[in-house]
Amino acid sequence: MIFRKLPLAGLLLAATIANTVPPASAAIPLIGKKKHQEDVLPSRKLTAAQNALIDKAILREKEVIKTVKDRAPLVETYIQNMRPDPILGQVPESDQHFLGRVEFNKIIGDNAFEVNNATSKGTSKDGKMGFIKKPLSFFSGLGGSFKLTFHEAGFVQMMLMDSNSFDREHYAFGYVRNDFIGNTPTAVFDVTPIKGKREYGRFFGRIWVETRNGNVVRFNGDFAGTEDDRKEFYHFDSWRTNIQPDLWLPTSFYVEESDPKSISRTLKFKAINHVWGYLLKVPAKEAENTSMDVVGATDVSNEAQDVSPLGAQRAWVQQAEDNVVERLFQAGLLDAPSEFDKTLEALAGNILAYNNITLSRPIRCRTLLTEPLESLAIGNTIVISKSLLDTTAVVTADGAQQMGNLNAILAFQIAHVILAHRLDTKFAFNDRLLFPTNAVFNRIPMHHTEADNTAAAKKAIELLGAKELTDGQQYFGLYLQQLQDRVKSLKALNEPMIGDGLVKSDTDPTFWLAAMMPKGPKLDMANLKQQAAMPLSSFLRFDPWTDQVITMHAAFEPLLSPADKMPFEIEPVYIKLSYFKAPADPAAAAAPNTAPADTTAAPAAPQATPPAATAPKN
Repeated sequence: MIFRKLPLAGLLLAATIANTVPPASAAIPLIGKKKHQEDVLPSRKLTAAQNALIDKAILREKEVIKTVKDRAPLVETYIQNMRPDPILGQVPESDQHFLGRVEFNKIIGDNAFEVNNATSKGTSKDGKMGFIKKPLSFFSGLGGSFKLTFHEAGFVQMMLMDSNSFDREHYAFGYVRNDFIGNTPTAVFDVTPIKGKREYGRFFGRIWVETRNGNVVRFNGDFAGTEDDRKEFYHFDSWRTNIQPDLWLPTSFYVEESDPKSISRTLKFKAINHVWGYLLKVPAKEAENTSMDVVGATDVSNEAQDVSPLGAQRAWVQQAEDNVVERLFQAGLLDAPSEFDKTLEALAGNILAYNNITLSRPIRCRTLLTEPLESLAIGNTIVISKSLLDTTAVVTADGAQQMGNLNAILAFQIAHVILAHRLDTKFAFNDRLLFPTNAVFNRIPMHHTEADNTAAAKKAIELLGAKELTDGQQYFGLYLQQLQDRVKSLKALNEPMIGDGLVKSDTDPTFWLAAMMPKGPKLDMANLKQQAAMPLSSFLRFDPWTDQVITMHAAFEPLLSPADKMPFEIEPVYIKLSYFKAPADPAAAAAPNTAPADTTAAPAAPQATPPAATAPKN
């Protein structure tokens, strides 16, 4: 299922480079001699315990492959092509974004290591680069845009190493060391294909095996061509998380490739791939065991009042809102209700209270799990994309987060709520939402009109003029200055998928809240005391099984050079791994996120993580 532009992201990593390097070197694999040695690297002989752990890892890998084949998660890839920069070392030059659902049962198990002469013609004279065994009809969105030859299994292998032959017959293992990743003890092994078994796509690299049950929790390296004529695949670092008892599933992988022509060691590109929504397709046996008990509901039928005409109208709007929110959640785009949502709701309540505004219903908040910078209001539900929250989460040396950025984002959508720029109430009829998940973006337009956004921007400035909020405006002004510096090179990041972007349009790169830019200090990349925007994935992560967002507790890292700032940039994955723990109260975790807060009360002190400062700081 395709959500935008092109389907599957990860397997299209080569596509991003198509416009910047010659076509022959753009496709997976890249042309170039591999540096791997002919034989397995020297290593100590494995002990009996280490051999037993490898045997467990091989068996557990088969279980992971079997589980993934039963699922159809969301897969998102965001890619940045890089160029040298005299101050920062390197900066993004262009970007691409892909999002889709993957039916893994259609691509796992195919033999990716055989050359199909029928599809390899025109790629190389001897056909060695053409290792597609079937047409690209499964990836119908690819079309003729990139004219590349690759196999979809190349994407799968970045999550599964070798979905066909991860065993001792095809690979040799060398012990390296013991290592802790987060709270998880692991044994580290080098893995190389056995000589004579090095067909296209065999894994070369290193694996981390957790020592309790033998699950591979991390692996990095690349894939090889034949011994006679090896081709360079992209290098990647793949991570898994323990999302159910003894079940570690692919979560994220990072890809980067150096530019061999760069004397400054500039990367050619880097990419991040996220996988979530494993419950979007639930195996039949799990669906049959789903409880039908009503959780969190109280019978108040004898206490109910009659509904006025205005109340009926508002209830009708809320019904449309609830239907759309639930449909977006079912599609895997919205997070499950979380504690972080309550933090945002407290901040929204503060904005209303500071301005003496009373709403008939409190503001609810949810997180959009995708990369582009956007926000939207669905009735009284405000949705903010994860990357917008990540990049605005500037933290000071004392661990306090600048609330001015969040207040500005929330104020823009609160303004839409106040100005009654409401959702089309046709969605109160549930049959309006009975369409395939891949049509969500086309069938539920959430973005506002230019006139509505212009009016909302004006109202947002007014809301932020409250005396308790004025000091925070400078930080969002500085954030917009930083984004303006990158907006031309990060078009995909600034193209909203479903709601309102910060930028007005492709043809007008100005911001809706541009009036706030002069309120901030002048952007100075050389000033190490000034952090205008954060890299991606700086503040939130999410559980790929439950789709619930979790605030990160990262240590503060001082800036030592301008290159350390990396605003809006992709960074390598490093997850604090831990073993699965069942929720203390599953019923409470499953309960809907209702917020009966009184918005006329005194402003609440939000319980943010990192803790919110009483006054924004720089």
